[in-house]
Amino acid sequence: MRNPYAPGAGQRPPELAGRDREVRQFEVVLERVAAGRPERSLVLSGLRGVGKTVLLNALRSLALGRAWGTGKVEARPDRSIRLPLAQALHAASRELTPRHRDPERVDDFLGVLKAFALETTVKDRKGVRWRPPYDVPATRGRADSGDLELDLTELFTAAGELARDLGVGVAVFVDEMQDIQSAELAALCGACHEISQRGVAFVVVGAGLPHLPTALSASKSYAERLFRYVSVDRLDRDAADRALTVPAQTEDVEFESAALDALHDVTDGYPYFVQAFGKATWDVAPRSPICADDVKVAAPEAEAELAVGFFGSRYERATPAEREYMRAMAELGAERADRPVPTADVAALLGRKPQSLSPARDGLIKKGLVYAAERGSVAFTVPHFGAFLRSQHA
Repeated sequence: MRNPYAPGAGQRPPELAGRDREVRQFEVVLERVAAGRPERSLVLSGLRGVGKTVLLNALRSLALGRAWGTGKVEARPDRSIRLPLAQALHAASRELTPRHRDPERVDDFLGVLKAFALETTVKDRKGVRWRPPYDVPATRGRADSGDLELDLTELFTAAGELARDLGVGVAVFVDEMQDIQSAELAALCGACHEISQRGVAFVVVGAGLPHLPTALSASKSYAERLFRYVSVDRLDRDAADRALTVPAQTEDVEFESAALDALHDVTDGYPYFVQAFGKATWDVAPRSPICADDVKVAAPEAEAELAVGFFGSRYERATPAEREYMRAMAELGAERADRPVPTADVAALLGRKPQSLSPARDGLIKKGLVYAAERGSVAFTVPHFGAFLRSQHA
């Protein structure tokens, strides 16, 4: 019952170790935008399990703490981004409008938001199109053209102007950003570009897989200068140790140095693994201090849970052809420390032409299981996935 570790999807760990620099940078962004100074939006990228969603939520909490209007979106490849963005701005409006003293300004923004929302073609299960629950009529001629880039520009501008009246801004947080359809990703980039030139008090914070910066650059040539890119990686040794020891100390429990060594060996500093192995080790340890033998006893249990929930569930989503492709990647990765492997080598190992394997590779990319690390090569989006597949094969 006292176990302090949290190996859940997007669950904030008790100690957000190793992310101080990113937090400080975003604090500067919030202060600069609120002061009317130019600043870029932010993009976080990295493998699964490195804590991108946790960091995204932490940054949102910072914005909320400074009285900003915020909303969050989780992109999906089978869904337009228009409706989720409308709902995110609706959430932001509920944080801003109660404090605003000019009813006409508030109604102006709500009318623009309703106009934007009514342009969506997405309906709920009852076949009803979502609309913000306001009595304000939709504004005609603003954010209702059907051109997503133009409409987003007008909506973001209206939101930013409302927030500027209060001396703050609006921030929209987009998780799984790589799943936004390419045309809509280009529209989002275009809108961010336009509002940045106007100095609108509005920022977008996106998070996604390692190929997200490439996808953004492909959608708009200036995207590489439009965002500040932050690569979210595994924790260094000091941060990984803090993620384990600080929560334990709140429960008057300590780790022996040998136990920390053993945990770093099995987790490799990946935040999700740190939490998973920390939780399993805590449960089997009979007393404090936790020792290396406790880690040894707990490791099979943690690995079994990861094999089902973290690795196995992803493997089961793949088709037989895609699984064959991943097993070939894993076999080649054994000699490369699971670094990116050339697609030509995968084809050669399977005795196939590279073109014939394109459907399997594209399917894996769409499912978020692999990504194009660089031209002509692929890599797993999940750390240690190659080692998992090799162990299953054995």
